[in-house]
Amino acid sequence: MSKFIIYHNPRCSKSRETLALLEEKQVEIEVIEYLKTPPSEQELKDFVDLLGIDILHDLVRTKEPLYKELDLSELMTDDELAPILVEYPKLIERPIVLQGNKAVIGRPPENVLELING
Repeated sequence: MSKFIIYHNPRCSKSRETLALLEEKQVEIEVIEYLKTPPSEQELKDFVDLLGIDILHDLVRTKEPLYKELDLSELMTDDELAPILVEYPKLIERPIVLQGNKAVIGRPPENVLELING
């Protein structure tokens, strides 16, 4: 089984719960604190495919006040949105967990069981 990579925010309860679930299952984990080390534009675009979502906007926390402050919209293209998310990673939904060529968002944390159980 390949390593699990979690894009983690230690201040987020769902992210902490997801990390705890991975640790409980004793899988190999790489933790990336994405507020300190944001994913690249290409990694963000890759997440769209890995998560099976349609557009990068589906990964955006639209209820964050910063979303309104920056006047973002679901009409933005992935190419327009990706550099903004690199600059403001707080807007990225969390946690994102990758394993091989699959990914899930740990909301709820039990979503990671899909990756663990195959």
